[in-house]
Amino acid sequence: MNNNEKDKKSLIDDYKLHITILFISTISLGIGTINIPLINGFNLVLLPIMYSLFLAVLFYIYKPAKWINKSQSKTCAEILLILISPLIVKLAIASGENIDILFNVGPALLLKELGTVGTVIIGLPIALLLGFKREAIGMTSSICREPQLAVLIDKYGFDSDEVKGFFVVYLIGIVLGTIFISILTNILCYLVPLHPYSYALASGIGSTSMNVAAVSSLIALYPALSDKLLALSGLSNMISVVFSIYVYIFISLPLTEKLYEKFHKYFN
Repeated sequence: MNNNEKDKKSLIDDYKLHITILFISTISLGIGTINIPLINGFNLVLLPIMYSLFLAVLFYIYKPAKWINKSQSKTCAEILLILISPLIVKLAIASGENIDILFNVGPALLLKELGTVGTVIIGLPIALLLGFKREAIGMTSSICREPQLAVLIDKYGFDSDEVKGFFVVYLIGIVLGTIFISILTNILCYLVPLHPYSYALASGIGSTSMNVAAVSSLIALYPALSDKLLALSGLSNMISVVFSIYVYIFISLPLTEKLYEKFHKYFN
């Protein structure tokens, strides 16, 4: 039996790891989504994926399960690539079959997706100043959600520095993104008197968890409009997921690569 066959066998036979992941997932799903109302209509939304992340880190660092170590961490990276494949296929199918939507919605909904280019222009120089190398391409070329992950894996490979950088921002988005966008939505509603429908459309940035957090805050402020706010935010989020793939492939990622090649030598 060669090394590859041994690795595949250990991947399948590590039943303690699989049971631990099942336990963490069951606990997280059992807790469910928690919406904590704060002062002045502010809402703090806690999602199951956040509990899973905290529990996994707890198991890895503090070792209540002594069989979780670096070897299991490497195994999980390989499992993740397998598990994320159906999601990538789903996104590809959804993108293709809904492409007609892009030609039927108003230009504002499409143009708002170009706002993600700001992550490149602002984020890349900061990442380079902080000492990141190729990781900066994955970190700053998008909002770092699932559609962009599919493109990065296809282009650079799962073990690439670009994908590692992506996951840094992806995990931060899970932990802090929902809290940040929930608070930001409330602040903007008070400071900028736009119609709540506008904020519902703006909450669809292509991340389901952040979309839920933002629209939950809106519903707390405008409970009589809850159904319409949910409908508009859901439509906007779906369009963002579909359209973001094309913006990322043809605009954001090529722009990030060009700017990286131009500026990274000045930050060495």
